[in-house]
Amino acid sequence: MDDDLPPCDSCAACCVSDAERYVRVTGDDYERLGESAASWTRFLGNRCFMRMVDGHCAALERDPATGHLLCSVYDRRPQICRDLERGSLACAADRLRSVDRAR
Repeated sequence: MDDDLPPCDSCAACCVSDAERYVRVTGDDYERLGESAASWTRFLGNRCFMRMVDGHCAALERDPATGHLLCSVYDRRPQICRDLERGSLACAADRLRSVDRAR
């Protein structure tokens, strides 16, 4: 793993998108989110996705103490989020897309 990569909690590039259908939520994911699942998700047709707010996942919050971006449902996050590895090609693509978006 590349130590030059930013820690996930200060990057969160994978949590940013204008697409409503960005983070797919399966039935298992919805169950894992528990009682708060309805507040974090939205159904588009018969498919469920994490709700996006102002271009980022609704579960993404800024820690007031550190300023780092944190997933407020990290321990219950969808499988697609669990599967994304720091430093993977998908991670690199998200970071590049994030830089392009900021321009």
